[in-house]
This record gives sequence, C-alpha cells and structure tokens, in this order.
Amino acid sequence: MADRRRVVVTGLGAVTPLGNTAPEFWRRLIAGESGIGPITRFDPEYLTTKVAGEVKDFDPDALLGRREARRLDRFAQLGLAAAKEALADSALEITDANRDDIGSIVATGIGGILTLADTATKMGSEGPKAAGRVSPFFVPMLMANAAAGIVTIEFGVRGPAMSTASACASSNNAIGEAFRKIQYGEADVMFAGGSEAVITPMCLGGFCSMKAMSTRNAEPEKASRPFDRERDGFVLSEGSAVLVLEDLEGAKRRGARIYAEIIGYGVSSDAFNIVQPEPQGTGVKLALHRVFKDAGITPADIQYVNAHGTSTPQGDVAESKAIREIWGPYADTVAVSSTKGAHGHALGAAGAIEGVATVMAVHTDIMPPTINLEYPDPECDLDYVPNVARKAPVNVAISNSFGFGGHNAVLAFRKYA
Repeated sequence: MADRRRVVVTGLGAVTPLGNTAPEFWRRLIAGESGIGPITRFDPEYLTTKVAGEVKDFDPDALLGRREARRLDRFAQLGLAAAKEALADSALEITDANRDDIGSIVATGIGGILTLADTATKMGSEGPKAAGRVSPFFVPMLMANAAAGIVTIEFGVRGPAMSTASACASSNNAIGEAFRKIQYGEADVMFAGGSEAVITPMCLGGFCSMKAMSTRNAEPEKASRPFDRERDGFVLSEGSAVLVLEDLEGAKRRGARIYAEIIGYGVSSDAFNIVQPEPQGTGVKLALHRVFKDAGITPADIQYVNAHGTSTPQGDVAESKAIREIWGPYADTVAVSSTKGAHGHALGAAGAIEGVATVMAVHTDIMPPTINLEYPDPECDLDYVPNVARKAPVNVAISNSFGFGGHNAVLAFRKYA
C-alpha cells in the first residue's frame, strides 16, 4: 500500500552461545564455530541429553547492579543486555521529544522458568508453609512481558509495548508486529526481538521425554546438524537478540547507519498438531506466499533463506519440501542455511538471533553456513551453504520461524539503497 512507511534496521544487539555481542556472534557464526557444549548450569546425569547452547560469562550485576539484577529472571536480564547493545549500536538519542513514539516488543516462548523452577523447588521441600515466604518479585520475574517492560522502563520510552508468545515463532512475530507499528505510524522506533533462558532440569527433562533433542553427548559441537542425514534432534539453547527498527525518513534525518530494510511479514497456522509440523507444509507455504505478497517480491528475487532448520528428522524435511515447491524452478538457485547448527535452538529467541544473522547477510553479502552438514539427506536436497560461509550478493533475504502450536512467521529483508 502506498501509505505504508518504509522501515529500516539501525541497531543490533545479541547475547548468544556464540558471543555476548552482535559483532562477536557474527564473527564466530561466519567462521563456522559452534557454541554448543556440555551442560554446566546443573548436573545432567539423569537426562538423556547432556549438551546445550549456554550463554557464557554473562554478568547481570555489571549490567544492572546487584540489587536490580536480583529482581529480574535471567531471560529478562539477557533481553535488556541485547536491547542496550542495540540502542548503543543505533546511536539513537532518546529525549523528551521522541520517547512517546518509541516502543518495545520483546518475545519469549517460556518466560521466567528459572524463577518458577526455583520457587517450586522451595515450595516442594518446605511444603505449604513456604507460601508465606515467596519473593514479592516472583510474579514480575515470572511474567512473559518482563523483558519488554524492563526495556521501556530502562530507556524511559512510552510507545507501544508488549510481548509475543508463539513458541519458536515468537521473535519473528515480535519483529513483524513492531514492523507494522512503524509502517502504520503508531510508532517511529521500535525495539524488537526475543529472549529465552531455559537451560533448566525442568525444560531439558520435558524435551527429553518428548525425544525431541539430540543425544550426541560425546560430540557436543556436532550435536546440532540441520539437514544432515544423521541428525537426531535439536539442541536447546538460551540467548537474546534485539533489533532497532526505525522509520526510514527519521533514520535518514538523523544520519543513522542502515543495516537493511525490512519489507515483508507473513504469518499463518498449520491447524494440524500441537507439536508436529504439518507434513505437506501447507501452513509454511501459506506464510511464504503472504510474505511475498506483503513485500511485493517473488521467489526469483530472493538470494538467501535463513531456515528454521532445527535439526529434527521431520521438521527439516517438511521445510525443505515447502521451499522446493514454492520456489519451483528457482529452488536450486537460492541458498538456504540454518544457523542453529552453531547456536542451537533458543525457542522464543530463535527468530531474533536468526534475524540478526539474516540482516548481517544482507548488509555484508556473506551467507552464514549450515555447520555439521557432513552426510547429505536425500530428502533435504537444497543448497544449504554447507560448513563454510559464502561470499555472494544478498539483495533480498527471508527468515523462517515455525513454532509448536502450528505457528508460522516469515520476515523479508532487503539491502537498503
């Protein structure tokens, strides 16, 4: 529509298993490194999966001060750290003149699970009498909107603010909804992304019971292997990423550095199963059609796809088949990679972390690799940029995210010119 405003990315922040800043994350990602290792946050002796993508050397006290850090769950701490980096990277000055038009949408799939688990453990060991000693910060630490809220509080911004929770599609929904807020003039700037901190016995136990995760414990760095014939499940990870989205005209007026333009957002539902992907990829294909229509592009215009690619037997096949069908004669010309081989699956933060990777692919003309792709799966027959990053023009790229519940969300980015 002619009345829509153009939206650009002017700031990036990331706290991930590959590094605690966006530049470090990107450097290690395109170097083909892995952030997966043995679980250190607790003893995984009784779990079938003993590896994860942990954020390392993160100091919340340095970020917030000891007192304030203790009032936030780890997922909100990670989210605020990424948002602070994104703000600094954007060089945006928040003043009384613009704070009412700056908002925050920071997603999470699970929320404050560490706080919930710690409190439940205390209640279980001490019984009902412990109810009278539950922390007054328990509810605000637990709630899913804590990361979005603390960003607005820390920065003093009063624009649209909320959290999206659609499992592994959560972050793409957050970025897409923030994109819409700016397109239609409800905000001029948005902090958009996601955060997750789920490396707990409770979460690992649940996914192990589902037999959804890799058990390649002897080789942690090779456990996440999207599209590989020997993949045996995903690797759980934690982290956060936040993008600063901005109205193009406002960004130009202040001389902002522009990484890329966001040009489309497509969403759909599988309406099939709470955890399994729809085998024919009907919902995925619908989301792709919608992002193409929204962005005014065709498959022939796209050079790179950042795939959802979780390293699960069914999911990787379903996504590959959907791409091959939608791209048709262009399926063998588009590069497709999953960066989850390097950083694992951060659930509600996955789309934001991969959004940073996709934006950087557009900005630098470097396609990040799918690491650990050693044995091609005949059912996954696309160009997955195996193992080594590729220098090639990336004018248009899309990022896929699909979540439990059948949620599908796809974003499209274009080189700004």
